[in-house]
Amino acid sequence: MPFDTNTLLRSLPAMDELLNTPWAAGFSAAMGRDFVKKTIAEVLAGIRGGAIDGAHTKAQLGELVENRASALLRRKSSSTLRHVVNATGVVIHTNLGRAPLSGEAQKAVNDIAGTYSTLEYSPEKGVRGGRNSHIEWLICHITGAQAALVVNNNAAAVLLALSATARGREVIVSNGELVEIGDSFRIPDILSFSGATMVAVGCTNSTRIADYRDAITENTAVLLKVHPSNYRIDGFTASTGRDELAELASSRGLAFIEDLGSGLLCPLGVTFAHLEHSVRDCIEAGVGAVTFSGDKLLGGPQIGVIAGEKQLVDRMRSHQLLRALRIDKMTLAAFEATLRMYVAGRHGEIPVVKMIETDRNAMLKKAQRLSRMLRQKALDAGAGDVAIDVVETDDAIGGGAFPTQQLAGVGVGIRCASLGAVGLALAFRTGHVPVIPGIRDGRVVLHVRTLLDGNERIIADSFAGILGKAV
Repeated sequence: MPFDTNTLLRSLPAMDELLNTPWAAGFSAAMGRDFVKKTIAEVLAGIRGGAIDGAHTKAQLGELVENRASALLRRKSSSTLRHVVNATGVVIHTNLGRAPLSGEAQKAVNDIAGTYSTLEYSPEKGVRGGRNSHIEWLICHITGAQAALVVNNNAAAVLLALSATARGREVIVSNGELVEIGDSFRIPDILSFSGATMVAVGCTNSTRIADYRDAITENTAVLLKVHPSNYRIDGFTASTGRDELAELASSRGLAFIEDLGSGLLCPLGVTFAHLEHSVRDCIEAGVGAVTFSGDKLLGGPQIGVIAGEKQLVDRMRSHQLLRALRIDKMTLAAFEATLRMYVAGRHGEIPVVKMIETDRNAMLKKAQRLSRMLRQKALDAGAGDVAIDVVETDDAIGGGAFPTQQLAGVGVGIRCASLGAVGLALAFRTGHVPVIPGIRDGRVVLHVRTLLDGNERIIADSFAGILGKAV
């Protein structure tokens, strides 16, 4: 008998029949009947439009629908924003959410998220208050600034600062600082969007104070300095110091703004710490307004901060753009809790700072413990093609800070003959809790610097699951 596709497709289960099956009913209880119905319809349309051979019976078609619909519903019923284990050795990993919050910051978010709050209300006065008041004094205390405000990220902080001070006027910036930061954040584009006209001076590797001075016109409003995020220029170079720019700006009645980016608030216990300037350094050097991130070296939530002279910050505070860039109550709660740790002298407990300053001895002990756990899992699974060793690693701070400097680290290297490095890394990444490792010299490397409490057990369980499938 010749194979009749149309006849076979007409034997596909009816929608009502499918919706009443136990597997569909379970998803309907969790996600709603209408959503499940729509998803099953997607699957049926895909089967009708695909290639079906005569080997499929009616029962097999029903099983095919169930398998495909169940897999699609499982994916749609799970959050795509989920916990991962950062075993890359990159502390401030933008793709993995940058800075993990401290316990205090997490608690502050939980305490405020499910209730009403004093976000914009003063109980003492019984009137509306300002959300910025919760953190302004903390920023000023830590940085030495006269005033401060916050927006939703540092790109927004730069945009607001320039829009409020230079719209319709000129901003002078060094050619060597026309940076592009991840995801196409470009200084020339931000300047253009703010309504300011960019005047680039000097050369890529050399910009002197005379270059700025000679470019000033009656339409100049701002001297702008930009953090060289993600790169360094070495060799024959010359740049203009903040003190010189501050003096020039003051003498000509101009605003001096610096995009610091990294948000360093405290000294770091690494040998190359002098290569990154703190916010206080900039304020004390005479910068009128400094913009920086909250989720990089600062170690808090994604946020953009503007700190500096009161008259400058007040211009930004009164700008209409501020409302479009304001932060929510949970971000504010996390940021306040993080800043209070700095005020209390407990910044060493903030995860980003702690990871950067972790000593080799502590990392070695963690790597040895993890390697023992993984060897035991390999032994339990009878995996004879696996080799596990403690290895030296090159770690990084990330987030655009110290781009040419590496941190000496320790990790666990795994060779698996049956899967190979690429296959093993894929298996780790696609586990119940994704583990994101590095690959070097033909083996998977788990950098222990960036592991949080509980991560070692997750890695060990994931490894056991991988070996169970491979054996």
